[in-house]
Amino acid sequence: MTTESDPAYPAHWEADVVLRDGGTARIRPITTEDADRLVSFYEQVSDESKYYRFFAPYPRLSARDVHRFTHHDYVDRVGLAATIGGEFIGTVRYDRIDATGRPASAPADEAEVAFLVQDAHQGRGVASALLEHIGAVARERGIRGFAAEVLPANTKMIKVFTDAGYQQKRSFEDGSVHLTLDLEPTAESLAVQRAREQRAEARSVQRLLAPGSVAVVGVSRSGGGVGASALRNLRDSGFHGHLYAVNEAASTDLLDGVRAYRAVADIGAPVDLAVIAVPAERVPEAVAACGDHGVQGLVVLSAGYGESGPQGAARQRELLRQVRSYGMRLIGPNAFGVINTAPDVELNASLAPAPAPARGRIGLFTQSGAIGIALLSALVRRGAGLSSFVSAGNRADVSGNDILQYWYEDEATDVALLYLETLGNPRKFSRLARRTAAVKPVVVAKGGRHTPAGHVVPGTRLSDDTVSALLRQAGVIRVDTVTELVDVGLLLAGQPLPAGPRVAILGNSESLGVIAYDACLTERLRPSAPLDLTTDASPEDFRAALGSALAADTNDAVIVTAIPGVSGHALAADLADALRAAVAEHPGKPVAVVHVELGALAAALSPGSLPLGPAAWGFAPEPAPVTSAAAAPDPAAPAPATAPESAPLVPREQPAEAEGDAGRQACRIPTYPAAERAVRAVAEAVRYGQWRRANADPGQVPEYEDIDEGGAAAQLARLLAGVAAGDVLTLDDTDAHALLGRYGIRVVRTLPAPTPDAAAGAARALGYPVALKTTAPHLRHRADLGGVRLDLTTEEELRRAYDELTETHGKPAELLPVVQAMVPRGVDTVVRSVIDAAAGAVLSFGLAGVASELLGDTAHRLVPAADRDVAALIRSIRTAPLLFGWRGSDPVDTPALEELLLRLSRLVDDHPEVVGVSLEPVVVATSGLSVLSATVRVAHPPARTDLGPRTLPSY
Repeated sequence: MTTESDPAYPAHWEADVVLRDGGTARIRPITTEDADRLVSFYEQVSDESKYYRFFAPYPRLSARDVHRFTHHDYVDRVGLAATIGGEFIGTVRYDRIDATGRPASAPADEAEVAFLVQDAHQGRGVASALLEHIGAVARERGIRGFAAEVLPANTKMIKVFTDAGYQQKRSFEDGSVHLTLDLEPTAESLAVQRAREQRAEARSVQRLLAPGSVAVVGVSRSGGGVGASALRNLRDSGFHGHLYAVNEAASTDLLDGVRAYRAVADIGAPVDLAVIAVPAERVPEAVAACGDHGVQGLVVLSAGYGESGPQGAARQRELLRQVRSYGMRLIGPNAFGVINTAPDVELNASLAPAPAPARGRIGLFTQSGAIGIALLSALVRRGAGLSSFVSAGNRADVSGNDILQYWYEDEATDVALLYLETLGNPRKFSRLARRTAAVKPVVVAKGGRHTPAGHVVPGTRLSDDTVSALLRQAGVIRVDTVTELVDVGLLLAGQPLPAGPRVAILGNSESLGVIAYDACLTERLRPSAPLDLTTDASPEDFRAALGSALAADTNDAVIVTAIPGVSGHALAADLADALRAAVAEHPGKPVAVVHVELGALAAALSPGSLPLGPAAWGFAPEPAPVTSAAAAPDPAAPAPATAPESAPLVPREQPAEAEGDAGRQACRIPTYPAAERAVRAVAEAVRYGQWRRANADPGQVPEYEDIDEGGAAAQLARLLAGVAAGDVLTLDDTDAHALLGRYGIRVVRTLPAPTPDAAAGAARALGYPVALKTTAPHLRHRADLGGVRLDLTTEEELRRAYDELTETHGKPAELLPVVQAMVPRGVDTVVRSVIDAAAGAVLSFGLAGVASELLGDTAHRLVPAADRDVAALIRSIRTAPLLFGWRGSDPVDTPALEELLLRLSRLVDDHPEVVGVSLEPVVVATSGLSVLSATVRVAHPPARTDLGPRTLPSY
């Protein structure tokens, strides 16, 4: 007898999943308390589906059937159910069998599996999700394969098995199809799983951003408050679907011109999206009403959740549990809302003040409502347009990962901009970002170096520099500020990627050109000497100079600088036309314009035509402050203020998009008020372009024939046999060197020297010349403190060095001296690997010494690393020139260093038990290298959530 409160109940098997159509379901073990649910579920299944399940007419379950299907030992007999609203929509079970097909226990490693999905939910991917989860459960219980008997006419179920990506066999026996599946995950099964995940999560976001009908719950009759503001924005945006207002005290048919109802249940039509703007204590009632009505998704603007402390965090967990029980997705709580500018949708379900953003090619995601307002205002002021906007607040459910899944296949989005406070699941974010960045730029501004209140996903222990490096490896453009986020996004949305780092600079100010030149050098670009057109330059002079620069094979990008002339508006308009003409004549290279006190030029170059009033000269008043959702919205508060009428606004109606990159480029020459900002944007585009070209060949993970993977696994199993879960074991030198040696990593032999005589004996065994070192923690790897004596060629020199060492630093028992054979001189480096609970295994490299440590000059890559990854790794540190013949020195053997990094990557990837490796120092000579010291830490590995079945983050 097992219930959910029973200690034997495997609660870790519970999971929420996104189905093929974007809805959600909860998968959990079936318990003895589910008898009534099972009977009700079976009654709703068609006779045909029952026939396919039992191979005969089976109108109802007997009492014996119900007992058998609800009583499991969760080892040899397991049943899982997919539920929505607490009711079953699908079930799966396995029974362990022996070679003859009879019921069995371990060590039998095969099980018979069978599914049943309610007809109303077939085609939603329920069976595929159940197969992933029952497969993971089976592997956990020592089952290696599934067997299934399927009627030939049951093509849907046959397809579920054949499309899973597992190795399988199929035969026809006694009128049925006999299928066997090997449950060991394969590259194909993982690819299938991730492709399904992408389609499902993208579809779930699409349902939120393109609803056919929207209800705003919590619209005040007075017209004030958050709900009324959201309703007005929806109405005024020209939303193409049906719009409803809900207020329990509504006494009229209309609220603010929108059909009003007292309750969601009174709406006599389907509702796809509900915007909830009621106090937190009333949100559960609103959620229940929406769930009972079949609403697909929620945007909860209400505050008072995780951002307000432990009690609010508990309320947030309960909210998510309730939302998912109905199969809905949630944006929020404490959200600012969503916008979709698609011409067939025109959705503004947000608190964004007027004017709404223009239609454009930029997708924007923020966790902060206040930052969302700032970014929207900046984009509007600079004439940029959006494809979609999501401000998720506390992101209890929908996160940046979900939005990336949507943007990946969204043809309306060319550039993805994200403001994140935490990465949530860095391993998954890195994977999704890398796939998206391969087809469109992903730009991230990350605030919050630590996990803020209200964001329940644990942060990573990795340093911010490490996170930045890992994002770069994934092709993500990491910027430091929201201003840079807009700067870079504008360039990437309207300009082609540069083919290289060569930058031409031209303009009518020599000084501004020099500033741009210096900024290019700072960003490691290759600028040509600035071309000074003088302050007398006419628009035609600019056109000719820009055309020549774009036509030249020596330039990959052009920066134009402009200062005010004396002709006012005419100069701005004519100069904008001249620059557009040059770009149209010579497309294919990015152009950025730096203007100083010339706001009219920026307005003239933005998409669409802007009125050239006083605001257009760069002195536009800042938008009025707006209270964000993060500031605890009060339904009784006044609606957000709109921007001043004098602010330069982009008209909602934009000219039709020109065909191809050249047409878009001609309309969108980005402008910047400072040379440094323009150069930084160009530099980020250059680096992203280089990553895109390099990523076209992802590289290879070499196979080394001398690797003993099985021997390493056996050694680790022996070493961890007596280690408790959660404990970390630091291996002694013998075990550490043996483990590394199984992967071809040889550590130079070291012998202890507790006395002068022992040191002399060690030197004779190793052969002169030798080195004498201390291994005390406070002196280890610190040659600068005098704890190392090198090139000792005789016993006399060795004994003298031993006496000097002990006289200067302490007794041998404190210093723990050792003797080591001398190795060829070279560059001292450090190679490390560490396991982060969220990011996974990380490979690190830098030069040895206090200077590198002080400056943080260490580079990082995610494991597994390919050959191109490690090649880029050793070249990415600032001190890399020391490896390649700096100041006439001989270049060292970097291929040997790359091989060492690849071997270490293979070790920690093959064996997650290896939670930490430090090789220090690694002396890289002109030929070969020497690992002088190694520290290895091992532990029982944590579960890899990214390799398991699809699941949404837990509450």
